[in-house]
Amino acid sequence: MTTPPATPEPPAAPGPAAPSDPSAPGRLLSPARTTATAARVLCQLRHDPRTIALLILVPCVMLFLLRYVFDGTPRTFDSIGASLLGIFPLITMFLVTSIATLRERTSGTLERLLALPLGKADLIAGYALAFGGLAVVQSALATGLAVWFLGLDVTGSPWLLLLVALLDALLGTALGLFVSAFAASEFQAVQFMPAVIFPQLLLCGLFAPRDTMQPALEAVSDVLPMSYAVDGMNEVLTHTGLTGTFVRDVLVVAGCALLVLVVGAATLRRHTP
Repeated sequence: MTTPPATPEPPAAPGPAAPSDPSAPGRLLSPARTTATAARVLCQLRHDPRTIALLILVPCVMLFLLRYVFDGTPRTFDSIGASLLGIFPLITMFLVTSIATLRERTSGTLERLLALPLGKADLIAGYALAFGGLAVVQSALATGLAVWFLGLDVTGSPWLLLLVALLDALLGTALGLFVSAFAASEFQAVQFMPAVIFPQLLLCGLFAPRDTMQPALEAVSDVLPMSYAVDGMNEVLTHTGLTGTFVRDVLVVAGCALLVLVVGAATLRRHTP
């Protein structure tokens, strides 16, 4: 008996499209993935007491030392203490964030994370959220210490000081995330500090009013975010309420932090070259 010819099978229905690259720039930010990333970062930091001490205690210790360095001239502490209240958190958050992000990449953790349904924007936003939470604690402790224990005399509301200090810490976080993409080692991440932080520190108006600088340097200082952070602190120091200059300064610092975070997400690499 002859076997009937086999009936050709119908073509298979097209299956679901392969998932797109989770790190593709166009992928939407997911609150669930962002909060999961932030929770993971905070869990890691909980087991690193030295980093916690650097973030939380060092700005307070520096303010405490500064107060008693100028013990004989308390007005000097009043004039520069408010500015340093914003500068210290920016520097510490920059250092810790840049090194922590680089460590994720050099250890291969970042590459494994981005192989999951986790985009670059989720990762950057998660880090910003985690370190932003620590920035709230850091800024609150430093502001409370300076105003209520060290006698920093401010004309405006201490809550406005806290707002600027918090935005400065978030700016430091954003800058740290950004420069970590260009460093190949933790030592190189630290080396970025003279290039990114020190010029802003010299030109922000802490050592001399910006309008008395050489015109070219004044023009450079006008585009550096730390200049507006110091200006905002000085506005609180000398004015009882909100001023147009203070609002401008706060918006510039917040806008720079957001812009650097966006650029950091675009330039983030999976691993070191």
